[in-house]
Amino acid sequence: MTDIGEPLVNIAIFAAFVVVTLAVVLRASRNNRTAADFYAGGRSFTGPQNGVAIAGDYLSAASFLGIAGAIAVYGYDGFLYSIGFLVAWLVALLLVAELLRNTGRFTMADVLSFRLKERPVRLAAAVSTLAVSFFYLLAQMAGAGGLVALLLGIDSAAGQNVVIAVVGALMILYVLIGGMKGTTWVQIIKACLLVAGAGAMTVWVLARYGFNLSDLLGAAVAAPGSAGEALLGPGAQYGATGTSQLNFLSLSLALVLGTAGLPHVLMRFYTVPTSKEARRSVVWAIWIIGFFYLFTLVLGYGAGALVGKEAILAAPGKVNSAAPLLAYELGGTILLGVIAAVAFATILAVVAGLAITASASFAHDVYASVIKRGKVEPGAEVRVARITVVVIGAVAIVGGIFANGQNVAFLVALAFAVAASANLPTILYSLFWPRFTTRGALWSMYGGLVSCLVLIASSPVVSGKVDPATGASLSMIRDTSVDFSWFPLENPGLVTIPLAFFLGWLGSVTGRERGNERRAAEMEVRSLTGAGAEKAVEH
Repeated sequence: MTDIGEPLVNIAIFAAFVVVTLAVVLRASRNNRTAADFYAGGRSFTGPQNGVAIAGDYLSAASFLGIAGAIAVYGYDGFLYSIGFLVAWLVALLLVAELLRNTGRFTMADVLSFRLKERPVRLAAAVSTLAVSFFYLLAQMAGAGGLVALLLGIDSAAGQNVVIAVVGALMILYVLIGGMKGTTWVQIIKACLLVAGAGAMTVWVLARYGFNLSDLLGAAVAAPGSAGEALLGPGAQYGATGTSQLNFLSLSLALVLGTAGLPHVLMRFYTVPTSKEARRSVVWAIWIIGFFYLFTLVLGYGAGALVGKEAILAAPGKVNSAAPLLAYELGGTILLGVIAAVAFATILAVVAGLAITASASFAHDVYASVIKRGKVEPGAEVRVARITVVVIGAVAIVGGIFANGQNVAFLVALAFAVAASANLPTILYSLFWPRFTTRGALWSMYGGLVSCLVLIASSPVVSGKVDPATGASLSMIRDTSVDFSWFPLENPGLVTIPLAFFLGWLGSVTGRERGNERRAAEMEVRSLTGAGAEKAVEH
């Protein structure tokens, strides 16, 4: 396939965004002297600022590229991603946002180790954080490969791999220079651009159909190659068989429960000075994210009507190309370049947030607390965090090359499943169950994580999934002769999330250790009132 638009224009707009954001990052990096500056931006952001940044962190390539493409191809079933991602924020708001801000310092492990044995719990939390970050990074890298391949007409796998490497290098640069403060400002800029761009395209699409949503839906149904009336009801992707119905149930469970366990989202609550600002952050984020997901409904059906399913699936990046192709159909080269730059900004901002979260978890939880037992020389922890960023970037590049071509919304759903299985049960037990023990935490985290990874590796996502129409592999392993899948579901959340909750309970009630009820009571008071939270931050 040849390129659409003018590659030089697209590259120029990309370059302009990178230059502007690097300037912002350089300015923000002037005060990165301490761990609090590097990890939490000096806790200097207001609730609205942090809310916009959370939206920028959360509205990833999955939201813009993957969901729009899923709606264009599958209709109603694709929109279920939007519903799941949005509803998930209610769990985060009601159960974890303010409580974590009141009891933590920099990372999720600060909360978990408050009333449990510090070293084993921090190590387990760090392993879990790195695993979730890896799966999320896979999705962003896959989105980057497909997006830039489309804009530059790169059909070769080698060319797309170079694109993924460039994204990884830029991510490393952003985090090394700016830390959390620089990353936050990049996320704020990206969120504003993304919502404005998606909003403008939404109005543009509706204007094509006289601002009549029914006419738009009718055009999507009548488009050549579409699924027809099936686009307007459930079943185009899920529901045809019993396995697909279970797939949907598993996916929904992972999406709704996963947000409250995502380390890079949880870490954002530590960038505000008070618990009140943490609450305001989530409220702002919900409004912004809610409006954006309404836009995806119009963009998805608009892409199906104006671009067509066949053209989308034939483009580099496949379903991830729906939004850029729609932009080209609406406004030609310039709009395509702008929207593509917004999507590129989306990927860079999210991968930067993931990288700093993973590096903070390793440096703060493993290096400073486990290896050095809290006796760290000034500056050493931040130095280790910077080294970790480089390693994470290299791993993300290699993983992104293998994941290139996968639907990014689906890859993110796997990250949500890992977060909901390995992190959420332990967080909720730590906050609300006085009898919870270290053994229960370790069984829950490691059990949820290992079971999730084993079932993902044994699922059609990795091997054995073949397109019945073309015979091409739809799995990460492209060789159709390789098939070692035995677990039928593509998302393991239906099995692993209840299992992790059960293991947390079983480990706590069967061990000799008793829950530290005094520390549990202290944690409850602190989490609900904020009393003593600032003292914990200072120390």
